[in-house]
Amino acid sequence: MPWIEVSPVEDLPPGEVKLVHAGQISVGVYNLDGEFYAIEDRCSHDDGPLCEGEFDLEEGYAVCPRHGAHIDIRSGRPLTLPAVLPVETFPTRVENGIVEVDLS
Repeated sequence: MPWIEVSPVEDLPPGEVKLVHAGQISVGVYNLDGEFYAIEDRCSHDDGPLCEGEFDLEEGYAVCPRHGAHIDIRSGRPLTLPAVLPVETFPTRVENGIVEVDLS
């Protein structure tokens, strides 16, 4: 799958997340102080949605809305229980002012 357009950079300011759906894959694309990160929208604890929860901008983690697990958005690594397995991460880039994510 090629790079997918997420949004113009100005529409995804620091501290914001945007969900992207492409076929069977859903990811959250996060702006952490001007750096963009993408993780799968699935908590490794129980396969529930992940990226619809809170986002701690200072520490750089997503909070699972169902059971409160903290997942590092840079690495996909779980930081707290009940999650113990990492979630998939995806490369991001900015091309001509557009944030893109590689879902291949």
